[in-house]
Amino acid sequence: MKAGYSKKVMELFLNPKNVGAMEDADVTAIAGSVACGDMIKLYIKMDGDKIGKITFESYGCAASIATSSMITEMVKGKSIDYASKISLQDELKELGGLPKVKYHCAILAIKALRMAIEKWNVMNGKRKLDEDFVRTLLGAILDPYTGKNIMAAGVVKGIEIDGKKIKIDVKLGDNKEFNEEIASGIEEVFEKMDVEVKINAV
Repeated sequence: MKAGYSKKVMELFLNPKNVGAMEDADVTAIAGSVACGDMIKLYIKMDGDKIGKITFESYGCAASIATSSMITEMVKGKSIDYASKISLQDELKELGGLPKVKYHCAILAIKALRMAIEKWNVMNGKRKLDEDFVRTLLGAILDPYTGKNIMAAGVVKGIEIDGKKIKIDVKLGDNKEFNEEIASGIEEVFEKMDVEVKINAV
């Protein structure tokens, strides 16, 4: 073991499985932020109600890469219902444990998976496209001005939903690069969804 990591964690770090972007993914989801040190993006191709193919991109430490790889292995070929019930303890067991200071990496992987499932359910009419869902998606976006997510930082001032049209009122600062990063993040979390998103600076 190295740095408290199990043999399985080191194996998945050195030889991760299911790595890379997937252009024909049916749904994607993001958790974490590069600016905060760890980020995972999942890409899922569905096969009916099962996860036919799943890949990931991960930016972070050995634990981040290993937990991302493990979560994809755990749900590949499984039903959405099965995947939605995977817990932190389930993942830790499969990994052979993790140092407690790295639990957040496993939590991020599960968070990204659950976000993808939520998006898929909305896309297929199994969950309502409502403000709570939109707020959950926006909570995955970093506010570069404060280092918090844009919901916690108070960047989002209002959300209006009219069918498949979503208007998001945001309060931005004077840094053009930061503002473009926020706008890009908003567009990315709605990736693959059949919705029209309008960002309105207030």
